[in-house]
Amino acid sequence: MTVRPILIHPDPRLKKRCEPVREITDELRAAAEDMLETMYDAPGVGLAGPQVGLMQRILVMDCVKDPEAAPRPLVLVNPEVTWSSEATNVHEEGCLSIPEQYADVTRPAEVEVRWLGLDGKDHSERFGGLWATCVQHEIDHLDGKLFIDYLTPLKRQLITRKMVKLKREKARL
Repeated sequence: MTVRPILIHPDPRLKKRCEPVREITDELRAAAEDMLETMYDAPGVGLAGPQVGLMQRILVMDCVKDPEAAPRPLVLVNPEVTWSSEATNVHEEGCLSIPEQYADVTRPAEVEVRWLGLDGKDHSERFGGLWATCVQHEIDHLDGKLFIDYLTPLKRQLITRKMVKLKREKARL
């Protein structure tokens, strides 16, 4: 397993819609393992393919926060929201591609998601709370959308400027 570098906004790959995965291969399974390793190392609760330069519809997540509880790593291939609640939830979101920037985002409180597992079988689950926020945030990545796209143009611009500055500083090191 390898910790992969995480792309930092602005990067054109983060704004592109990803291609569906055509088949589950050993290469895809290895990429999923790398993505989980990268997410845990960051540390984060979710990571989408484009964040590590993999332009396919794959995401990983694990929203278990309790250190006493067993982790629950999930790999979702070609995920799609099949139902969402009318009730909404406001959650302070951050993103591994937009480090140390957070903002409140309103999303459906619960969603039903269908996806293909690495076992080649179809899966479906209803998510609530942090899990619902996370899966919607990661699916947005697969569609080329970032959490800052939900903010006002001014807030989005301020965060983007900070990221440009951060990338310049990192390039100097």
